[in-house]
Amino acid sequence: MNKQSNIYTLIYIIVLVVVAGAALAFTSISLKDRQQANADADKMRQILASVKIYPPSDSIIAEYKHYVDDSYVVNINGEKEEGVDAFGVNVAQETKKAEDVRELPVYVCRLADGTRKYILPLYGAGLWGPIWGYVSIDADGSTIYGAYFAHQGETPGLGAEIEKPAFSDQFGGKELFKGERFLPIAVVKAGQAPNGDEDYVDGVSGGTITSKGVEAMLDNCLKPYARFLEIVGTNKTKQN
Repeated sequence: MNKQSNIYTLIYIIVLVVVAGAALAFTSISLKDRQQANADADKMRQILASVKIYPPSDSIIAEYKHYVDDSYVVNINGEKEEGVDAFGVNVAQETKKAEDVRELPVYVCRLADGTRKYILPLYGAGLWGPIWGYVSIDADGSTIYGAYFAHQGETPGLGAEIEKPAFSDQFGGKELFKGERFLPIAVVKAGQAPNGDEDYVDGVSGGTITSKGVEAMLDNCLKPYARFLEIVGTNKTKQN
């Protein structure tokens, strides 16, 4: 075949595209399990961060299995849903559903001192993209023990500050219940207070929209757990 002809050039391009595509597909399939394992490990790392445990990268899975001794899914009535893998629930999709049909993952952590913490996932929207995180709650079902937040593309030095301890550490000790009322934590401008009785933290300076996104995320994601947390708190009281 004439290598200078248009037909030769066309065939050469087609073969090159097919070979390159096959190579990329093979590489993607070969790395899929490793990519998923890395994603799972990062999720475990974030869950542990909400209870102030920060293992080195080579021991994340072991530390997660050591501290998180149970996980399950509940419904809006606080009842466990059988046959659902909590770790596999797509929280981003669940937050778009009506509260009464959501699958609500719970991770139960036992710390070195024997105390139990209940870790709940969060997902919402910031200024430029999604934000997410985890909140850990004491066995009384009301007191926040720790929190972890992350983002996809918030502005460095502004909204991105939600991932820093200076922001997340404020949540420790805040209460979700005021008497019998469930009130997710408000995020307000520094020096101000909310109009209601809910506990609050200072928002990020210069990151008003991201801060309000965190507040909306807390409200949307934690309210469906209200009945479950009531049950947790009641069980704790009975044990005492």
